[in-house]
Amino acid sequence: MTYENAVGSNCTCRFRRVLLKLSGEVLQGPGSGGIDPATVDRIAGEVARVRQMGVQVGMVIGGGNFFRGISTLGRNFDRPTADQVGMLATVMNALIFSDALKRQGCPSAVMTAIEMPRVAETFVRARADSLLSDGTVVIFCAGTGHPYFSTDTGAALRALETGCDVMMKATKVDGVYSADPARNVDAVRYDKLSFRQVLDDGLGVIDMAAATLCAENGLPLLVFSILEPGNLERAVIDDTVGTIVSHGG
Repeated sequence: MTYENAVGSNCTCRFRRVLLKLSGEVLQGPGSGGIDPATVDRIAGEVARVRQMGVQVGMVIGGGNFFRGISTLGRNFDRPTADQVGMLATVMNALIFSDALKRQGCPSAVMTAIEMPRVAETFVRARADSLLSDGTVVIFCAGTGHPYFSTDTGAALRALETGCDVMMKATKVDGVYSADPARNVDAVRYDKLSFRQVLDDGLGVIDMAAATLCAENGLPLLVFSILEPGNLERAVIDDTVGTIVSHGG
């Protein structure tokens, strides 16, 4: 199917509007924490090109390169407090990535679940939908604004609220495997799965709350590798990229 966005570019793409979920760890590149500017610029360039292809892009970026509420360090603190710190880490990543997009000539906006008007817009569904329709890449941050919810759940929620066709989870591997392919040479990569299989087999692709949201509301999940340059662009065109997880499998 061919879609056209506000910038007038059109192409044969599988999706009209996507929610791209990145882990914070991806942004640290080959380092052990923080931000790798070269990695951020490369991924921002791919997002900008996908937007030019006619796909409307929303994003959620984790904060694990700075702080994770559910971590060895996070367990030293009260859980709601640790989760709030993790939410602030996602705001930092969103601002950094938004700046990288703008340097690529790509319009972007940051919307947060926690009110901080001097830093970013507070999330309003109608406003987010309008920005996406105009071709602006919208980065949603601070999760759901509440503790005990992962950024996967926040991404599923925003994808549903803004009418996305798919939630794309960009990872370090090229799909979902029966076991960790780095540890088990016999691990098998799946082309298609159901959310029930993911949960029953403990595949660790997405947490239970996010999987339930997606399954109950018919939102498919595409898991693919962001480490291979150009893979994001291929994923919106080629149905052989990554693993698709859906209600029926």
